[in-house]
Amino acid sequence: MTVKRAELNKKVPAFSLPATSDITFKLSSFKGKKVVLYFYPKDSTPGCTQEGLDFSKNMLKFKRRNTVVFGISRDTIKSHEKFIDKQGYNFDLISDKEETLCDLFDVIKMKNMYGKKVRGIERSTFLIDENGKLRKEWRKVKVDGHIDDVLEAVKQI
Repeated sequence: MTVKRAELNKKVPAFSLPATSDITFKLSSFKGKKVVLYFYPKDSTPGCTQEGLDFSKNMLKFKRRNTVVFGISRDTIKSHEKFIDKQGYNFDLISDKEETLCDLFDVIKMKNMYGKKVRGIERSTFLIDENGKLRKEWRKVKVDGHIDDVLEAVKQI
């Protein structure tokens, strides 16, 4: 079986997954808006918390540029809801327990965790334009300063 992959400057294949706020995320529901999808390893860990806080703090800037933001990890909706409540995030999180989006965007990598090899999400961000085309990707993201790069790319599209 061939796994479809999202490719730069091509339409992102359709998908739908559960998200917080009792919604089912469908990319087609956001036609006419830019969409930022950021993948992070795990709810309530320091880097993931900071990345979410950075997106949250800049949400007005994204909205002014007709852009929605969704975070994605393999955590459950229940875990996501606790994470949002604790941190006060002002955007929704998508649960990808089956790794559907992780496969589509090729973000599952072998990583070293305390000297042990583990499969996990490589922190990555993707910018999709108003017509559903993947326009920009960031892989192996470092949290510090990342939000500025994403906002700059949103302005340029």
